[in-house]
Amino acid sequence: MADRVTVIGWDGSPLTAAARSALGAATLVAGAAHHLTLPEIPPAAERIRLGSVSLAARRIAGHRGTAVVLADGDPGFFGVVRTLRAPEFGLEVEVVPAVSSVATAFARAGMPWDDAQVVVAHRRTLRRAVNVCRAHTKVAVLTSPGAGPAELGLLLEGVHRTFVVCEELGTDRERVSVLSSDKAVDHTWRDPNVVIVIGGPVTAGDGGGWIAGRDPGAGPRGWALPAEAYGGGLGEGETDLLRAAQLARLGPRVGDLVWDIGCGSGAFATEAARAGAAVLAVDRDLDACARTDAAARRHGVQLQIVRGTAPHVLENLPEPDVVRVGGGGAAVVSAVADRRPQRIVTHAATRDAAELVGRDLTEHGYLVECALLQSVQLDTRVWTETERSVAFLLSGVLPDRRP
Repeated sequence: MADRVTVIGWDGSPLTAAARSALGAATLVAGAAHHLTLPEIPPAAERIRLGSVSLAARRIAGHRGTAVVLADGDPGFFGVVRTLRAPEFGLEVEVVPAVSSVATAFARAGMPWDDAQVVVAHRRTLRRAVNVCRAHTKVAVLTSPGAGPAELGLLLEGVHRTFVVCEELGTDRERVSVLSSDKAVDHTWRDPNVVIVIGGPVTAGDGGGWIAGRDPGAGPRGWALPAEAYGGGLGEGETDLLRAAQLARLGPRVGDLVWDIGCGSGAFATEAARAGAAVLAVDRDLDACARTDAAARRHGVQLQIVRGTAPHVLENLPEPDVVRVGGGGAAVVSAVADRRPQRIVTHAATRDAAELVGRDLTEHGYLVECALLQSVQLDTRVWTETERSVAFLLSGVLPDRRP
């Protein structure tokens, strides 16, 4: 095992005395190609070009001598320190930090970033990173080859965002470009780069925030808000109790893409967006689309609204994680199940209709649950019944897809 392992963060500025001292004593140095050309590296030191951090960690673990790992930015922030400290390698590391590339990117843009979401995009997580960009007004994306600005822009089709693309920060080739997301597709971008994605109103609260990222206390407290929160006049399938049960079954969260088909007043779509998920709200009725847009604006969330008739309009929509079917019946539920979301919820007015939908979901490989929900509204001044609703709640979970 290496006698000593030092991880040095590099942001393009001159190396600190501690970093120079560690490099001068190194018998093995791992880093990207541009790191391995630094003049401070001893000529006799073994050099490893850093591709797979796990492979490099195994080499370091078997090395007898002093090892140094060079990394861009702060190596403890979505960096190599986590892998090197993994139990299977048994490495104890010393860290010489630097300014993170995210902090540098926002500094170049002259913007605060305590209210930003920060995500990592590579081929496995690109879709989820894009969903965060759909749902939030300020996101920093740490990209990778094959999951860069062009790919982000391509997957954000139909959603307007502004990109601040920061290439090769801290080097002589540093470049900062500001453009719309659709224009990013036509460029070839240099690695490494960081993309700041801006969409919707970005304003600081009085005195600033108190927690990094999205403020969980923004908006009214509670789930399944009452009809008054959406201007009243909710549809039959949008009652508080039914909506709460649908949200509980789906569990929308940050990184998810939610389809709300037959969005009606926008109550469910807005609630899912308040949970941090990206939401596509679909309805054929122009007034429903307008009400959904108004609800989203009222509660300060980002939605993409698609006007069209299901199931045909669903063909070109991006892959969903969870879906609520608020209208359209068995044919729409079947079309949704063909797209294999991890969870589906819908409701039916009769047992026969519920059984028809449930059988179809079962044939598609979903584990199906059905519950009869009955709610009675009482006027607490005189304790008399004012409203009664009954619905069959159906939910399907796809067991072979990760939640």
